[in-house]
Amino acid sequence: MSPNQQLRELPSVDQVLARLGDAVGVYSRDLVVGEIRRALEAMREEIRAGGACDEPAEKRVLSALGALARPSLRRVINATGVVLHTNLGRAPLGGLAPIPGYSNLEYDLAAGRRGKRDVHVSALIERLLGAPAIVVNNNAAAVYLALHELAAGFEVIVSRGELIEIGDGFRIPDIMAHSGAVLREVGCTNRTHLDDYRAAFTERTRLILRVHRSNFRILGFTARPELKELAALARERGVPLYEDLGSGCLADLAAFGIHEPVARASLDAGVDLISFSGDKLLGGPQAGLLAGRQDLVARLRRNPMFRALRVDKLIYQALEQTLRRWLLERWDEIPALAMIRADVDEIRERAGALAFRLDKFDADTVPGESVIGGGSTPDQRLPTWLIVIRVEKVSEFEERLRKAEPPVIARVENNHLLIDLRTVLPEEEAALEAALNQARA
Repeated sequence: MSPNQQLRELPSVDQVLARLGDAVGVYSRDLVVGEIRRALEAMREEIRAGGACDEPAEKRVLSALGALARPSLRRVINATGVVLHTNLGRAPLGGLAPIPGYSNLEYDLAAGRRGKRDVHVSALIERLLGAPAIVVNNNAAAVYLALHELAAGFEVIVSRGELIEIGDGFRIPDIMAHSGAVLREVGCTNRTHLDDYRAAFTERTRLILRVHRSNFRILGFTARPELKELAALARERGVPLYEDLGSGCLADLAAFGIHEPVARASLDAGVDLISFSGDKLLGGPQAGLLAGRQDLVARLRRNPMFRALRVDKLIYQALEQTLRRWLLERWDEIPALAMIRADVDEIRERAGALAFRLDKFDADTVPGESVIGGGSTPDQRLPTWLIVIRVEKVSEFEERLRKAEPPVIARVENNHLLIDLRTVLPEEEAALEAALNQARA
């Protein structure tokens, strides 16, 4: 049959609607008609492109309507061993039930008048960091706001070795340009000295920027000034020192193999302003936190862009819950921290028990490595135990896992499926086991 004949034989909208009948009774007529038109147009495009176009319009419409009725954002089981998985929302959140109805987001219950929304987290942050703070919607926004307020139209001194690019093409030089700040590069990629900063000062200098290289390492012949040295230079020249910490580590995790700068240590070293992410090592929702000198934080709060970059009530609720758990040292109630702190012998026991239950599989356990991920802690890995599952057509098996309910995201290496229970919550193991058995069947 020629393409023109196929096009002529396509049903009309009314014909498809009649064939669907009661099958679409739960949807509005306008929605159903719109999806019929989309399906017919897609079929026309397939025919014009030389395709067979075998699937009937009614099936396409029912599939599209079903997809619209299902939530797109869903819980998944992360069996990859990547704790801060960028594509899976970075830090896993603990149990959070959104407050139904209204809330006191910007209402002072004690005074009976309008309040500020950041009071819900400000006291917690100040106790954790010893400095006032504000919250914006992510760390990129925090960097933008700081540069826009403190250095728009003027120069910011930064080392060439810190002009980083992180995920999705976010580059420090680009955000500096959009903020209105003028980049003043100093030093070399691998070595920058204090005298390089000192020599770069002009009457237009307004800020020294230090950027933590959170997603890469420079090894070998390297050097850069200590924070205390930079802070002393900033005080000498009368400009603030601002450090973008990126990951936002609030406690020393060296005992668990994680070597990241601690936020409060930067402030104690004399840094005037810091910023970091809420959804990395902090273990909370996506947010950007700015903390430091009271006068600088007050300026940032007054900047008109602060309102454009602020976060909503759901983020404040999740962030408040995370910060309170940090303050009260309830580490195991912060899933990301619990995963990082997990004992490798316990992971081995869990992996062995699950592999034993998977008696219909060719599966065993081997030592391996988990990673932190999320643009944090490059080259820093955690020992773990992996479940190795050998199946035919491993790519098809992995696809079936992704289509399970809930979806399971696993690793495929050397034509084997790998499961790392470090990033699987204990209460998720039964669902993981069911998904594996279902995928095998």
